[in-house]
This record gives sequence, C-alpha cells and structure tokens, in this order.
Amino acid sequence: MVLPIIAYGDPVLRKTGEKIDKDYPNLNELIANMKETMKNARGVGLAAPQIGKAIRLFIVDTSPFSENEELEKEEQNFLKNYKKVFINPTIINEEGNQWAFSEGCLSIPNINEDVFRNEKLTIEYFDENFKKYTEDLSGLTARVIQHEYDHIEGILFTDKLSSLKKRLLKKKLTNISKGKVDVDYRMKFPKK
Repeated sequence: MVLPIIAYGDPVLRKTGEKIDKDYPNLNELIANMKETMKNARGVGLAAPQIGKAIRLFIVDTSPFSENEELEKEEQNFLKNYKKVFINPTIINEEGNQWAFSEGCLSIPNINEDVFRNEKLTIEYFDENFKKYTEDLSGLTARVIQHEYDHIEGILFTDKLSSLKKRLLKKKLTNISKGKVDVDYRMKFPKK
C-alpha cells in the first residue's frame, strides 16, 4: 500500500528514532509498504519518520542512479543492485574528502541543494530478517545512506545548508509545511 509521505514541518521528522526488535508490529508489511511508497514517489531512499514512524528503520534502492553514464561500469552495476533494508543502524565511521552533490528529499519536494558529505562510511545494521551486517560503502551509495540515517536522527538535508541558503529557502519551506506544493505522490502536511 502506498503511504502518504510526511511533509516538512511535521514534528515527527525532528524526532530521534527508537530502536525496534523483530517483534515490532507488522514489520514485514511496513517494509513492503515503504518499498511501494518509495517506488511510487521515485525515491532512492525512505526513512520511517517520513511515513510518520519515529523508529530506526530506512530502506535504500540506488538503482535509479545506475543509469548515470558519467559513472564507471563497476559503480553502475553496484548501484543497479543495491536494494537494502536498514534496521537499528549505526554509522561506525565516516571518512574521506567531503564532496558536494545536489540532494533532494521526498518530504521536502521541489528543492534540491548541494550538500557536502564524507565520501566513505562504515555502517552496522540489521536487515529485515534481523541478520547483522557491517558494510563499508562509498560514493553515491554512502551518500544515500547518510541522508536516510540523518532522518532517523531527526536531521534534514536543509540543516546542512549555509545560513544564507536557509534564508533564501525559508518561503519555499514554509509553503511546503502549509501544503502549498505541487507533487505527484501522496503527502501528509502538518496540522495547522
């Protein structure tokens, strides 16, 4: 089932997610709904707070990036097949040069801005079967994971922008929080 995506301004997007266990109610259904919701909105990642749940869960599907012809074949193939569920993740380490990339967010539609992030990370997490993994990732995959990880920490990509850029976006962000935005996927706006 396609769920509405929570819009900028809703307090759930600012909460730190709670850890969950394998007995979390309807977890498999929730993950399936999140996958369907992300695909419907043409996203590459979706965190539980974006569908109104302040828990430590996000999903990633980097396959849309695999069609970028500027990337090497090896990275294109990796991105094409990288589809994962992250439960109770912890970023162990971030390293490498900071690099800029134009990020967007399903909860903050029609706004894309350059965000600087480290090029590499090590993350520990459980998959949907509660099997534990530790992965070293880099490039676009690391960036998507850092963006989604921020969501479960109550951080939005706009928080990483300069104060000048934030002032320039203030009106657009206010409009999103009031539902004055044109999107082609379901959204839920903060109550007035």
